[in-house]
Amino acid sequence: MQVKSRHHLRSDDIDTIREAVGDHLGVDIDGDAFELVEFVDANYELVLVDGEPAVFYVDDDEPFLTVRGANNYEPEMGIVTVDAGAISFVSDGADVMRPGIVEADSAIRAGDLVVVAEETHEKVLAVGRALVDGDEMVGDSGKVVESIHHVGDELYEFSA
Repeated sequence: MQVKSRHHLRSDDIDTIREAVGDHLGVDIDGDAFELVEFVDANYELVLVDGEPAVFYVDDDEPFLTVRGANNYEPEMGIVTVDAGAISFVSDGADVMRPGIVEADSAIRAGDLVVVAEETHEKVLAVGRALVDGDEMVGDSGKVVESIHHVGDELYEFSA
């Protein structure tokens, strides 16, 4: 991933990020330095919080936690939980299918960005876009979350 530009964010931009992530995931991002990183050939921008890749923008959407950010700040809502059988697939970037889901936040609406966590240790494996409402996610068949970012991808591996 080739960096196009990198600069520190103003306090009003930081407040916007904190508010949006707080509203969507119920977390407070605590950090002293917020730096925006733009890439040459990527459809997202990354925000480093104290040097860690914690937040990203997808398709000019609102800011959302990266997988590493979600594991550091532990979201309280917007969570889709998968069973052990789904871990390897989701970690490799596969979309999330109904049979692998054990629980989903009922406040999730189709089109929302969500975090996908495994049930045993509650570690976040991926970030995706909900294709159905949260109360329709558990079931027998069908794709319900489109994967956007996952453990081990370029964004996950990015280091300042």
